[in-house]
Amino acid sequence: MKKIMFICTGNICRSAMAHQMIIKKLKEQNKNAEIYSCGIFAQNGDIPTKEAIETMEEYEINLKSHRATNIKNSDIKNMDIILCATTAHKNNVVTMYPQLKNKIFTIKEYAGYPQNDLDIKDPWGYAIQTYRNCAKEIEKCLDKIIENL
Repeated sequence: MKKIMFICTGNICRSAMAHQMIIKKLKEQNKNAEIYSCGIFAQNGDIPTKEAIETMEEYEINLKSHRATNIKNSDIKNMDIILCATTAHKNNVVTMYPQLKNKIFTIKEYAGYPQNDLDIKDPWGYAIQTYRNCAKEIEKCLDKIIENL
């Protein structure tokens, strides 16, 4: 079974939403993978933003029990696929874990997006509509990723 890690900055918006969204989608499609998430600068135990929780409720996903994990406290070395929200995250993770270089992608890159469109912008600090747009973008990527699992 594949082990997949989603990574963003704080693990309270993008990677948290992707983590829970793909779990739901995999269940619905009777597919299996172990799913994890973390943040490069996450504070262990942080809770998701109110807007992330609200946005995920629209997808019938409960994000309230999610707690942030810092990358240094994650099991990243045992992952098969590591998916980052942005190219900057990817570059940071490659620098931190050069031995994992061949497993590290941006979410959009792994989903087959063109090289000029590889970042999922951070909704943190913005209104709920920005979170909704972010979630739609993540969902499109996840659908493509699941097809290839």
